[in-house]
Amino acid sequence: MKHLLRASAFLKAYRWQAVGAFVCLLLANAASLIQPQFTRLIVDTGIGTGNMRTVIWMSMAMIGFALLRSVFTFLQGVLMARTAQGIAYDARNQLYAKIQALSFSYHDRAQTGQLMTRATSDVDMVQRFVGNGFLMMIGAAVMMIGSLVLLFVTNWQLSLVMVVIVPFTFAVFGNIASRIRPLFKVVQERLARLNTVLQENLVGVRVVKAFVREPYELQRYTEANQELYDINIQIGRWFSLFMPLIFFISNIALLSVYWIGGGQVIRGTLTVGEMLSFTNYMMMAFFPMLMVTMIITMLSQAGASAERIFEVLDAQSEVVEKPDARELPSVRGEVAFEGVSFRYFEHGDPVLDDVSLRAEPGQVVALLGATGSGKSTIINLIPRFYDVTEGRVTVDGIDVRDVAIEDLRSQIGIVFQETTLFAGTIKENIAFGRPDAAMEEIVDAAQAAEAHDFISEFPDGYETMVGERGVTLSGGQKQRVAIARALLLNPRILILDDSTSSVDLETEYRIQKALDRLMEGRTSFVIAQRIATVLNADQILVLDGGNIVAQGVHEELMASSEIYADIYDSQLLQGADVQAEGSSAGDTLGVLGPGHMPRGGHIPHGEGMRQRRGLDRSGANVRHEREEA
Repeated sequence: MKHLLRASAFLKAYRWQAVGAFVCLLLANAASLIQPQFTRLIVDTGIGTGNMRTVIWMSMAMIGFALLRSVFTFLQGVLMARTAQGIAYDARNQLYAKIQALSFSYHDRAQTGQLMTRATSDVDMVQRFVGNGFLMMIGAAVMMIGSLVLLFVTNWQLSLVMVVIVPFTFAVFGNIASRIRPLFKVVQERLARLNTVLQENLVGVRVVKAFVREPYELQRYTEANQELYDINIQIGRWFSLFMPLIFFISNIALLSVYWIGGGQVIRGTLTVGEMLSFTNYMMMAFFPMLMVTMIITMLSQAGASAERIFEVLDAQSEVVEKPDARELPSVRGEVAFEGVSFRYFEHGDPVLDDVSLRAEPGQVVALLGATGSGKSTIINLIPRFYDVTEGRVTVDGIDVRDVAIEDLRSQIGIVFQETTLFAGTIKENIAFGRPDAAMEEIVDAAQAAEAHDFISEFPDGYETMVGERGVTLSGGQKQRVAIARALLLNPRILILDDSTSSVDLETEYRIQKALDRLMEGRTSFVIAQRIATVLNADQILVLDGGNIVAQGVHEELMASSEIYADIYDSQLLQGADVQAEGSSAGDTLGVLGPGHMPRGGHIPHGEGMRQRRGLDRSGANVRHEREEA
């Protein structure tokens, strides 16, 4: 119940509409409560005395009050509809803003289907109660209290029947409600699980079909659906008790009134009109009890949903901007890690352990290492997607925790390994970080990312719709659009998370040439699987188990790091195999200079960083197998 009281705060912005609806509710109920008095006058004063004029006037008055009740009920509905929709609008926006503000660590743990259910179904449940159910509950209480008061005014002896029956009825219903209420939280949790299964299947539909796992996925969905079905059936059984109980209790009460009241009419202490008005008021008192089923349903659902919503709204982001956070002017691009340790979970194993490094402005820093060595963690700490456990990360000597998050991230361009594009045009996706960018700037960024040519081949060019998650583009095309998106920011710091992993060798060569030019003057962090793509980086960091086990340039690492040399040797052998295959097909292979690009060979990277050089196992220069033309 406390969560619903908190949810009622959403009414504050619409309090005058809610007050107007409440006034209309009171007037509509007043019009209803006066109707039995007209019935009494028609029977006793009109029909009983043969006065037809009284019958006509009282009948017209009943019609007039019925019209008034209809008008007030209509106005109440309009006002509450606007209030309810406003509440849902505000709740969804607040919830969405909170989800956006939560750090990566929260999203690492959260399930997409759960969050979607809270932002849709749970919000709808709270909206129904706060916008409609709350007023319905007040209306039922007003009607019951008003009816009971008028029952005592009409005949206090007959009213004693209600004194006995009403508390008994509420005791029974309260017991049933206490059993039902916890079940509604289970319903929402199982609905969220069902949505999670559906969302995962839709996202991974290609994998499901490729591995012929449709029967398994159908079984998963059926099991989740069955769990939801079972809990709803259980709730339905409890609710099926309400209506029979209400009708049985109301009939017992009505028979008791007929038995006691009939004797009073016979003895002349009660008129027939008073008897009719009393039974009408008694039915009005029972009518709110008929609404108990709906009210309890809405109350229980809304309570469970409000609790789930506030679980998100109350969640604490692990990355919080300080109230006195500094603005970060245009940076030079110096990035330093000073004794940085990091773990994803409080008591988990450290992913980084006492890591220290420094990248001078304009330097290219390459990160190499096996999966789980900490490469991605390092680049995630620079834009402060996570906060360090120990030590600090600085940009131009300023701790990233001391600056405004928006200022920090706006100066960092990132191309993730897994490319995410949004439903919309190619132009909108490239300009995602700078919606106000001129078309000329967008085209320049696309050209630099080697994306302009394939974009121009589409009939709609830059206005081509890419579909949800960019499904209409190939992996290499999506990657180049993502690179253009990062480049349009013109960042001082560039992060490339193996950003050429989804392209063929020919496209990789073009992109690497573009990136070589674009990394000039920018501090760049490059995660790469192939040494050849970062051969001439200013610094190469070799990571293993969360530690930097080797650091230097290629020649130094070949001589000093066994891990680096082993990686280089294994990739050299793989390259030799590719070359042998290419040679058998008549390709010209070897280590080529600029302007030569074999179809099957491997193109070294780095013309824009430093002069390209070929290296043997020991790090010494080797002659080009073919001279430049």
